[in-house]
Amino acid sequence: MEVHQMLISMSYGDAITDYTLEIQKILRRQGYRSEIFVEMCDKRMWKHTRRFELYPEISSSSNILILHFSIFSKVSRLAYYLPDKKILIYHNITPSNFFADYHSVLAGECYHGRRELKAFKDKCELALGDSEFNQQELESLGFPQTGVLPIIINFNKYDQPADPLVPHLYPKGKTTFLFVGRMIPNKRVEDIIKLFFCYRKYINHRSQLILVGQYRGFERYYNSLRDLIAKLSLEDVYFTDHVEFEELIAFYKMADVYISMSEHEGFCVPILESMHFQIPVVAYNSSAVPYTMRGGGVLVNHKDFPLIAELIHHILSHPSLKEEIIASQNRVLAELKQVRSDRLLLKYIEMVAG
Repeated sequence: MEVHQMLISMSYGDAITDYTLEIQKILRRQGYRSEIFVEMCDKRMWKHTRRFELYPEISSSSNILILHFSIFSKVSRLAYYLPDKKILIYHNITPSNFFADYHSVLAGECYHGRRELKAFKDKCELALGDSEFNQQELESLGFPQTGVLPIIINFNKYDQPADPLVPHLYPKGKTTFLFVGRMIPNKRVEDIIKLFFCYRKYINHRSQLILVGQYRGFERYYNSLRDLIAKLSLEDVYFTDHVEFEELIAFYKMADVYISMSEHEGFCVPILESMHFQIPVVAYNSSAVPYTMRGGGVLVNHKDFPLIAELIHHILSHPSLKEEIIASQNRVLAELKQVRSDRLLLKYIEMVAG
């Protein structure tokens, strides 16, 4: 029996890409032939992949195909008709309304993706969410057999040296707010900017906001963020666009607090990355965020920006409170590291193989 994976794209440093590679390592260690088939791929990742159109050449009813489902695509349409036993891993699809004003094509793909997902409930032997939140959505759609296979994060990779130049590009001695992720509407980056405005204007003028992530494809949204910053006459807000991994590590090491005001997440890996770097996390309570935080960090239920700004000031001004929050985050990481994802994955494979 062979166990292969199929997904729409692989990007360098992307959480789902890393997750897919970790799954492949587990399967190969167990002795399975295991390849990854994709439609689109970063040039740095091609060595790990094959074109998805080639999969029918090895397709077989004795194979298990792991389909990573995150949007409407040619990949999922092909997988739908293959005879292989299927395990669907659902990474969630952002509701289309978030994109309607900024990216009509992506809004359509998200809309049709959610419709297409429902069609797979009778086509796969097992449907897994990479979070409990995603599993609950699968159950609500009527998938008969569901489970959770958490995002697999190799925290050892964060222990490599940071880019030494990055800290010298930004002012020294300023309290640093950090956000990591694509500049897209569901992340509500505008709310992070409003929160930072309240903090910088009324509490601590010696502060800066660093927004790490690319905005390609969402230039209209990015321009709206720039317009908001200009309207507020707000200084010390920096957009980095896409960064290399060593640069990302440097930004985490610079941060005093990590902020998420997102209103839709399927998992949100940067929250766990921030916990790893001992950064207190303050996040809006939505979608998968509370499942990822698991009682660590600070969840806020209302977007009262002046109040959240005061909360952040209180945390950063009271070392014992900050240490208590970081200790709660460390407990989350310890629990996550105890999860034997390899055993869990192999249990699911055996279940489907019969």
